[in-house]
This record gives sequence, structure tokens and C-alpha cells, in this order.
Amino acid sequence: MLKDFTLGQYYPADSFLHRLDPRMKIVLIFLYIVLIFLVRTFLEFLFIAALTFLLIKSSRIPPRHFLKSLRPVFIIISFTLVLHAFFTPGGEVLIDMGFATVESQGLYTGVFMTLRLILLVITTSLLTLTTSPVALTDGVEYLLSPLKKIGLPAHELAMMMTISLRFIPILIQESEKIMKAQQARGADFSEGNITQRARNMAPLIVPLFVSAFRRADELATAMEVRCYRGGEMRTRLHELKYTRQDFYALAIFILIIIFVLVSRI
Repeated sequence: MLKDFTLGQYYPADSFLHRLDPRMKIVLIFLYIVLIFLVRTFLEFLFIAALTFLLIKSSRIPPRHFLKSLRPVFIIISFTLVLHAFFTPGGEVLIDMGFATVESQGLYTGVFMTLRLILLVITTSLLTLTTSPVALTDGVEYLLSPLKKIGLPAHELAMMMTISLRFIPILIQESEKIMKAQQARGADFSEGNITQRARNMAPLIVPLFVSAFRRADELATAMEVRCYRGGEMRTRLHELKYTRQDFYALAIFILIIIFVLVSRI
């Protein structure tokens, strides 16, 4: 399960999405999420799903990476489907168990919300898999820079976000090492009920926290040694520049949003 976390992992490739400016990618992903919440029918969802499939193909990233991103949230997706199916009234009664019923409107809403969650997870994975952490930091900082006038520390927030993303795969690898070491000493993380499994995780959680604090202290020391002083007088090796591809992508996406809105009328 730990290997299925793709958040914060970058997949290097030469594709149209990889070459886009990180600022434009963040804006397009935000608009894409808004578009996912705008759709109201399964026909519109089919159109958005087809568009998502084209983006995955154009990214030149193996589809298994996106499927892996869905496994950690499988329980949440399943719970959303069951919750709406049993507690949303309306329509014909499909299943009557006496203490609970499944009606057609509840099943429709559950499937609809499930598809929405799946598209949201794939969309966020598409951003992190096609954008390096450094480029993502610069993009977030540029987008938040207008808020510096009201005292918002844009650079510090972007740096904190990037460090958090970088630490996710590192901590996952560290937890796998600790888990294998504990299993070699006879620990069992798979047997017993939920309470027993939670207790068995204690030998894993404590060393993981110690390792995380140790790595954070080492990172802080390395930044101080390199005279890091936040965003003050900071220069960049690669300056972000918009290209024609960025504006083409923005124009195409705006046309897609207009098409979805006009199709309702």
C-alpha cells in the first residue's frame, strides 16, 4: 500500500504537459477541478473522462502510475458510494434490507460522486507527476507573489509545500525499511482486528517520527550552512517564461469550458 502513493513523485518524460510552464499548469489544473464540479450529467462526465484519458496519453506516463494513485483512496471512494447509496432518498427502491434501503437516486448520486473523486485524484496526480518539485515551488511562488503586498509570505509557503511533497516519498521508503526490519524481528502487521493492527503499528510509528525529525534537522542545518534566507534577494538558475504552447493550452481549455456550459443551454 505504501508504494501506491504517487503524490510528490515526479516522472521525467518529454511530453507536451512536461514542457508547459508550471504556473500555467497550476492554473489549468485549478480550472479543470472547477470543470469537474460543474458537470451534472453522465454524458458530460464521459466527455471529461475522455479528455482525462487524452491528457494521460499525451503525458507519456504509464497509466499504472495513475491507477496506483487510486489505491490509497479506495476506501474513501467506496465509503462515498455506500454512504450516498444508503442515505440519499428518492426514486425507486432497488434494495430493501428492512433497516436500510438503496434507492435509484441514491445509487445515481453515489456513482456520480465516486467518478468525481476518481477524476480529482487523477488530476492532482497529473500535476505532480509532470512537474518537478523545484518548478512547482517557483510556480506557486509566482502565483502567490501579488499577495505579498498584504504580508503573505509567498516564498515561505511555496517552500514549505515543496518540502512536504519531497518528504512524502522519502518517508514512504523509510517506513518500508522500518517495516521490513520489524518483520524480520517477528512483528506482524497483517493479522488481528483493527485494534490489534493499530497496536502492532506502534513499533513502526515511533522510529518513523524519530527519522522524520532527524531528516528535518539535517535539512535545516544544510539550509543554514548554504546561507538560506528565504525569498530575500533570491535568484534563480532557470527563469519561468510563458511560451506559445502555454497560451494554446489555456485557449483550448477555455473553449472546453465554454462548450460544456453552452451544451446545457
